[in-house]
Amino acid sequence: MVVIRLSRGGAKARPFFNIVVADKRTRRDGSFIERIGFYNPIAIEGEEGLRIACDRLNHWKSVGAQASPTVDRLIKQAAKKAA
Repeated sequence: MVVIRLSRGGAKARPFFNIVVADKRTRRDGSFIERIGFYNPIAIEGEEGLRIACDRLNHWKSVGAQASPTVDRLIKQAAKKAA
């Protein structure tokens, strides 16, 4: 199964997450199929904290990829910000 989930990057106490499309069996920070965005939970004013390529997200969902609960929350947050 293909899932859309977060892959952690950054340094200790300074997390940064890539939103990736990956096989469910791979490790969290392992190989992935495609990077479709990022999430920076500690972004300060003036920095972009969340970016998702909606066209690629819709493509992967249309072919059966399932988003993790956290990514679902971020998708709703991005849609709210865009509206």
